[in-house]
Amino acid sequence: MEEPPEWIAEFTVSPKQFGAHLDAVVGSGRTPVTISALADHLAGRAPLPPRPVLLTFDDGFADLPGPTAEALAGRGLPATAYLTTGALTAGGRSLLPPAPMMTLAQAAPLEQYGMEVGSHTVTHAQLDTLGPRALARELRASRAALEDALGHPVRHLAYPHGYNSGRVRRMAAAAGYETATAVRHALSSDRDEHYRIARLIVRRSHTVADVEGWLAGRGARVAPYRDGPKTVGWRWYRRARAVVRGPVFAG
Repeated sequence: MEEPPEWIAEFTVSPKQFGAHLDAVVGSGRTPVTISALADHLAGRAPLPPRPVLLTFDDGFADLPGPTAEALAGRGLPATAYLTTGALTAGGRSLLPPAPMMTLAQAAPLEQYGMEVGSHTVTHAQLDTLGPRALARELRASRAALEDALGHPVRHLAYPHGYNSGRVRRMAAAAGYETATAVRHALSSDRDEHYRIARLIVRRSHTVADVEGWLAGRGARVAPYRDGPKTVGWRWYRRARAVVRGPVFAG
């Protein structure tokens, strides 16, 4: 959008810039795939096409079932949308700050545009700070809501803002998810972890040249790799803060 709410502005691009990014994907010669194709490859069920790329969209903002899906479909680009169900349901509970959002009823039409739908939890909390009951509710209730809306199983999860831990990953598997994507600010690989697939965040400061570099395999480290001291320290700080303040928006 042209004028996003301030809290999401850093992760927002204009429609013109978005179109230029998509044109870079088309021009790269890479083959866009959905998360299920990547899951099948990681599980050894089917190979990926040459030079694959996975496009993902989190939360479920109002542009997704309209201009965004149309821009993707117009270029023949499949993608994956991870939806925060509490923010898309009338009277639902969500930690996302105010912003124009789609509705849960619009999830099924996304599939007609060639987008696969996955879960992004109910409230968009920092999952690695939650207790077992709250974490299980975030994982299971969001999946159930999406399956009711779509009429078929939902196999994939994205951690809000990428926050996860060993416990979160184990509970995601126990909740029935086949994969989960994090962030990690890195390129994924054949050796990537099923429940911590690396992704790159597109910020408003990123140029077409940045996107072209990623598509060429440049400009970012390659997953998997161990968490560094800063990541571990930040996780412990957030956990301590959540004990005092309760669940916090992951953003």
